[in-house]
Amino acid sequence: MAFIFVLNLEILPRILLTVTNDLTYDQRMQRICTSLQKAGYEAVLIGRKLPTSKPLAKFPFTQKRLKCIFNKGFLFYTEYNIRLLVYLLFTKTDAFCAIDLDTIIPCYFASIFRKKPRVYDAHELFTEQKEIVTRKRIHQFWLAIERFAVPRFTKGYTVNLFIQEEFKRRYGVEYSIVRNMPMKKELVNADKFAEPTIIYQGAVNEGRSFETLIPAMKQVNAKLLICGVGNFLGEVKTLVKEHKLEDKVIFKGAVSPMDLQLITQQSHFGVMLFEATGMNQYYSLANRFFDYMMAGIPQLCVNYPEYAAILKDYPFAYLINETSINTIADGLNKLLTDSVLFNSVQKNALLAREALNWNEEEKVLVSFWKQIV
Repeated sequence: MAFIFVLNLEILPRILLTVTNDLTYDQRMQRICTSLQKAGYEAVLIGRKLPTSKPLAKFPFTQKRLKCIFNKGFLFYTEYNIRLLVYLLFTKTDAFCAIDLDTIIPCYFASIFRKKPRVYDAHELFTEQKEIVTRKRIHQFWLAIERFAVPRFTKGYTVNLFIQEEFKRRYGVEYSIVRNMPMKKELVNADKFAEPTIIYQGAVNEGRSFETLIPAMKQVNAKLLICGVGNFLGEVKTLVKEHKLEDKVIFKGAVSPMDLQLITQQSHFGVMLFEATGMNQYYSLANRFFDYMMAGIPQLCVNYPEYAAILKDYPFAYLINETSINTIADGLNKLLTDSVLFNSVQKNALLAREALNWNEEEKVLVSFWKQIV
C-alpha cells in the first residue's frame, strides 16, 4: 500500500524594508517589522554593517546587514545604494519598502525590474533637515532625488499630518499616517537617580538645539544625560568643554533599547528640543516625545504644531515657545522647582500611555499593508 503525505506549508508574503543604519538601535523599524511578522508577513529588514556594529539582537523578523568599504559621505551613499540594488534584484520578495529618501532609488529600480509593488515610508521630510537645507548643493541633490522618486511611489505612509499634506502639495501623492508610537511596556520599579537628572535620548544631530541647551545647563542645578550618537556629537562635546560642564553633562553613547528604557525611567524628566530652522524640525514628531511619555516622566518640549496638537488632549509636557539659552534654562528650572506642575505633567504622561502606544498604531500599519500585498 502506498501512502502519500501532503505537507501544507503556508508561504508568507515577503517584504524587503531598507534603511542605512546598522539596525541595532532602530526601535521604530524593530516595531514595524515585528508587527508585520505578527500579522502574517515575512519582514526582512536590510541595513549596513559598520566596523563598530554589535551583534544583532534576536527578533521574530529577518535582519540583513550589508558591509561597505566607505562608511560616510557621498562615497558611502553611492556604494551602499549599489550594493543594496544588487541585493534587492536577487532576493526573493513580494514588495519593496524604502525607509526615507536615502534608500528610495534602489527600491524604485528593483521594483521596476522585478515588477513588484513599492512603498515609501517617510520617517521625516528628509530634504528639510537642517544639515541638508543649510548646504545648498547637498539640498539640491536630495531635492532632485525626491522630485524624481516620490511621485513614482504612489503608495506610502509618513509620521504626521504636515508631511502627509506637504507630499500631496508637492507631488500629488496620498500617503497614510503611521505615528512613531512606542510599544506599551510595564513600568520598571526603579528608583530615580540620586541627583536631579535630565535625559536627552536620540540622534545627536544638527538642529536639536544643543548650541543653546548646553550653555543653559550652567543655570540649572541638575545633570544632563545624553544617550545617543550622531553627526553633531563632536561639536556637542566641544561645547561642554568650552562651558566647563564636564561634571554636569554625561555622554552615555549608543544605548541598547532595554537599557535606555531603565535609564529614562530613572531620570526625572526629558528634553524634546528642535530649532525652527527647516520645516523638518518645525513640523517634527520625534520618537523620544512618545518614549518619555511611555516611561512616565515629564518633558520640556518645544511648542511646535505637531506636539501642541497632541498635548492639547494629553498635556504630558511643559511647552516653551523658543529655544534660546534663557528660555531653556527657565523651562528646566520650572520643572525642577515647581512640584505642582511636575506632578501634573507626570500624571498626564501616565494617563497618555494608555491611548498613545504602538499596540493601537500598528493596526493602521497592518491595514495599510493589506492593501498592498
